Amino acid sequence: MIKVQNLTKRYGSVTAVNEIQFEVGKGEIVGFLGPNGAGKSTTMRMLSCYLPPTSGTAEIAGYDIFRDSLRAREHIGYMPENVPLPQDMRVDEYLRFRAALKGVPGRRIKERLADVCELCSLNDVSRKLIGALSKGYRQRVGLADAMIHEPELLILDEPTIGLDPNQIRQVRDLIRNLRRHHTILLSTHILSEVEMTCTRVIIINKGRIEVSDTPENLRSRLTQEGEILFEVNAPDPAAATAKIKTLPHVKSLNSHRTQDWTRYLIQADEDLREDLHNLAVRENWRVRELTRRVATLEQIFAEITHKEDI
Repeated sequence: MIKVQNLTKRYGSVTAVNEIQFEVGKGEIVGFLGPNGAGKSTTMRMLSCYLPPTSGTAEIAGYDIFRDSLRAREHIGYMPENVPLPQDMRVDEYLRFRAALKGVPGRRIKERLADVCELCSLNDVSRKLIGALSKGYRQRVGLADAMIHEPELLILDEPTIGLDPNQIRQVRDLIRNLRRHHTILLSTHILSEVEMTCTRVIIINKGRIEVSDTPENLRSRLTQEGEILFEVNAPDPAAATAKIKTLPHVKSLNSHRTQDWTRYLIQADEDLREDLHNLAVRENWRVRELTRRVATLEQIFAEITHKEDI
């Protein structure tokens, strides 16, 4: 559905996007992530044909975004980060207007209006002025606008920005349901939503693609075995700490003691849970917890982009 080859965008001497390459298959929900200024929005604007690239190529449904821009746009529904909506139009009037602009046949506009209002839960506000709507409903109107002409590809730039937790959950569920009929490229800063929604993650940093993989593979590849929590009741905590440090592949160890229990946070190159269990049995320690922490997408993002605060 999307094929990008050496796509570049320069503003004078500043390179915002630097020869990126990636592909998105039909039916995928791909999270497009990166810190502020990494080139996310610039890339999405180029793919949406709003911004011409400096060099390189990109195809949408087989159509080049530069040579066949109009044909490519027929297959794209784009929702920008800040949806520009007229305040003095009613929801249904605006969506009819947008459907006509996007070439929806007159005989089908009523049907498409009903479909997107149902999908985006806009039926109760369809006759209200857009200016009187809450932020959540305005985001839904923007999403309905992106979908009105039945595009194969939806490009959504921060679709949940400014929404409360309940509204975010509703939009997340909607995006999941849209996968049956659309390919989705999604940019967001809410990384937990990406973990629950996306089949693949692309991370861009300083204008370059750093990684493209599933969240599961990223956890395995980037954080190896992760952190191990080990909580024991040992007669001699200092001796227990020394014995744990002698285990192979232990990189670092931190401990915290509460009454008779010592809680260890262990970083290791391999999964040491079996070794820790065997050590506890040998030493006759009582074990209250032995678990492996799985890295979150937030931790992976920080590691890849070399930032501690995202």
